[in-house]
Amino acid sequence: MKIKARWRLLIWMVGAAGMIMSGCNLTQRLQPTSTLNLTEVYATLAVMMTTQPALTPSANQPQFTATLPVATLTPARASATPGITTPSSATQSNPTIPCDLAAPGQPIDVTIPDNTLMEPGEAFTKIWRLQNAGSCTWTTAYTAAFFYGDRMDAPASVPFRQPVPPGATVEIAVEMIAPLTPGTYQGNWKLSNSDGILFGIGPNGDAPFWVRIIVSDTLPGTPSPTSTLTSTPVATATPSPSPTATPPVSASGSVLLSPSDLIDLDTLNVTALGADLGYQTGANSYHFFMPMSPTLLGVFGSLQPGLTDCQNASMSSAPIAVESLSIGTYLCYRTDLGATGRARLAALDTNTYTLVLELLTWALP
Repeated sequence: MKIKARWRLLIWMVGAAGMIMSGCNLTQRLQPTSTLNLTEVYATLAVMMTTQPALTPSANQPQFTATLPVATLTPARASATPGITTPSSATQSNPTIPCDLAAPGQPIDVTIPDNTLMEPGEAFTKIWRLQNAGSCTWTTAYTAAFFYGDRMDAPASVPFRQPVPPGATVEIAVEMIAPLTPGTYQGNWKLSNSDGILFGIGPNGDAPFWVRIIVSDTLPGTPSPTSTLTSTPVATATPSPSPTATPPVSASGSVLLSPSDLIDLDTLNVTALGADLGYQTGANSYHFFMPMSPTLLGVFGSLQPGLTDCQNASMSSAPIAVESLSIGTYLCYRTDLGATGRARLAALDTNTYTLVLELLTWALP
């Protein structure tokens, strides 16, 4: 019995020891082997989200939804200011007014209208009325300056006596003397600003204003002198003039022009192709001959010029008002090809302002 009891005690002790050892191992297995680092987990998730393709979770796997903050970018809006239009969206309805611009007054000729009859050597005062159509005040540093044509003993420039603000009118008086030789004379003038830059009237603000007189060979109301002495004419030998070579002509003829027409002075064709001269309507219903660069144009006068006359004539790219020309006036020109020519205003319809020019262009040497 004692032996059995001892075996039972021994078996119980071995079982208890085994249970104690099992309990120790269980406790050890239940203890965590490491501490979970949340920062590393979030970093790993971020790398996987940016580098791994999206995986379709299986039905048995738990799904986790991570809500990440998303930065919303609000685009900057262009503020629209009433009354201001950007150049790319619309065209300005009110273009900027030039600083220096003149317009004819009403009337422009206060004294000495066109084609006034003058005695040889007669002194006169020409007065123009002009309006300041620009945005700058004409100060006393501004002048009326002789541009081209017949100066008729006038000063080269006449200063303004007082400032002329924009929109105001001014009367410009210039003292002149009629030439001694009978004929038609025209002087063209412009305004000059404080920097010496010339400007005038017309659609581009660069056309001159003018004075035109006719010097008579017979004084009005003066009887023809009667000679009381008679003389016997003496026959004198007149040398025969030596023949002169006639310059070759490349084109000549009469051309009918209407406002807005363009003409090629080398071929006398009314066309925009190779045009040298435009016939345009400007401000205040004035009509202008507009030279197309590099063509030059100038008023010659009532006498018919030859080739040498036109080659030596004063010409420029400035427009010439048709209203400043009388019927029969000659102009000289130089075409874009360098040829010299002359034009005569042969006819003008003052209702439609259709006109006829008699043109002649000499051939290039």
